[in-house]
Amino acid sequence: MIVRQVLTRGLPRAINRVPGLKRLPVVRLLAIGELALVARRHLQHLDPAERQRLAGLVKRGRGMSADEREELRGLIAKLDARAFAGSAAQRLSPVPLPKRLTKERY
Repeated sequence: MIVRQVLTRGLPRAINRVPGLKRLPVVRLLAIGELALVARRHLQHLDPAERQRLAGLVKRGRGMSADEREELRGLIAKLDARAFAGSAAQRLSPVPLPKRLTKERY
């Protein structure tokens, strides 16, 4: 029931509010959704305080100190960027990828 409401009411409203969304093919929208789910799964490997700190460091951008940059490196390493890239490629690839590319450390 909720899915039906989202598709019949929520999605049309979102399409009207976001500029350019009408011109995106459905396949691209699905790919964006798949990548969002993969990113969410990888972000859940951080505890809430670490996720909040990661968001704060990313928002800060270039104005970070050396210690903050090192902390950012540590948080990114904990996310396992290679596994994230492999998972994203696996989701979007029409053929199965080798396990060595998609295997996570967790």
